[in-house]
Amino acid sequence: MRKRSWGFVVGGLLVALLLAGVVSNFASSHPDGLDSSLREGCTFDADDNITGGSCPAQQEKEHEIGGPLADYGIAGIDNDFLSTGLSGVLGVLLTFAVAGGAFWLVRRRGPRDGQAADREAADGERATTGATGRG
Repeated sequence: MRKRSWGFVVGGLLVALLLAGVVSNFASSHPDGLDSSLREGCTFDADDNITGGSCPAQQEKEHEIGGPLADYGIAGIDNDFLSTGLSGVLGVLLTFAVAGGAFWLVRRRGPRDGQAADREAADGERATTGATGRG
């Protein structure tokens, strides 16, 4: 990869880490589209507990599997700001690692050196003989 491309990738990674680690803590606390649609038909108290009505959110349960990054935080960290920020940073790093590995694998599976040379020679021959193949 060229030096200029590396700068772009590193810059993008830094912006993503900043957004995930800091700005994510200032995201809206109101439910998103899916949560909002699941809560339609119910009434809630000040602590966001269901007090009446009928909605799919009443069947909500704790995560069956759980996990270290469940509910946009890291299990075991009591500070919500820190937990959410670290969860976002870990998510960005995991995504970057998986995507980088996938791109590396795809790049490695490209044409072999001999095949690339054969293609370049064929392209050069087509350019000198014209599109019809006549000399």
